[in-house]
Amino acid sequence: MVFKNIVLLLLLWSCQISFGQNSIENFLKPSDTLNKKRLKTLIIAEAAVGSLSLIGLNQLWYANYPRSNFHYINDNAEWLQMDKAGHVFSSYHIGSFGANALKWSGANRKSQLIYGSTLGLVFMTTVEIFDGYSSQWGFSVGDELANISGTALYVSQELLWNEQRIVPKFSFHTTPYASSRPNVLGSSIQEQILKDYNGQTYWLSVNIHSFAKSSTIPKWLNIAVGYGAEGMITGNDGFVNAIFLPESKRYRQFYLSLDLDLTKIETKSHLIKTILTVFNSIKIPAPTFEIKSSGTTKYHFLYF
Repeated sequence: MVFKNIVLLLLLWSCQISFGQNSIENFLKPSDTLNKKRLKTLIIAEAAVGSLSLIGLNQLWYANYPRSNFHYINDNAEWLQMDKAGHVFSSYHIGSFGANALKWSGANRKSQLIYGSTLGLVFMTTVEIFDGYSSQWGFSVGDELANISGTALYVSQELLWNEQRIVPKFSFHTTPYASSRPNVLGSSIQEQILKDYNGQTYWLSVNIHSFAKSSTIPKWLNIAVGYGAEGMITGNDGFVNAIFLPESKRYRQFYLSLDLDLTKIETKSHLIKTILTVFNSIKIPAPTFEIKSSGTTKYHFLYF
């Protein structure tokens, strides 16, 4: 999750900000050997941020609904699986952050994969357990499989190639659907980014050069395949959805676009490398070809 990455990064920066640029550079430079002080700081910071996130989520989200016995739900057909794509994205990037944070502390590669890359799966599974004890929701096996898939995408690439050649990314644009049900899809842009699935697009951004290392293709050039959906006011295409959008039909969208791998931009600054790594989870606006599930196509000069 990009927000968690940024929060934890700011915590790390705050420890050294009074020492100037050089100290920040030294602080962000990964340790060659295990640095127990860094590891201890990292564990405390992750535990604190994770706990505060779960406590805040419980108070803002679950406290308004009665508790129940642990139960399951099957929501695999809802929102045209856009929520599942979000789980893959979040689990991957939290796990990527966890692995890179352990690398920064000097932990060995085995620890990075076992304890770092699974951070997203642990966090997202905890949220899913919260759902299981809420009468409003329930533990979704589909969500959990998506969480596992996000973690597996990171780990499998590390084991196969020792690098991340395929990165999940996110982009967003506002839609007119949110105004129909602002309480569900968001009343502000900040809320709509999180809630309005109609404006979200999830991508798999593939680094071309990593699959053709002897070529002259720029190392930073990517091809991205995206997935989105529109026409959704409710999770299912049912009676309520028809009331709000009587002439609307839900449909899927598939995209092909260009992208950048920001981590492949060469720089000696560890501060810049850290910033580029954080923002590499966002798909840059670029020319994009769209195919709707109805078979119609559209070209976007710049797609957000």
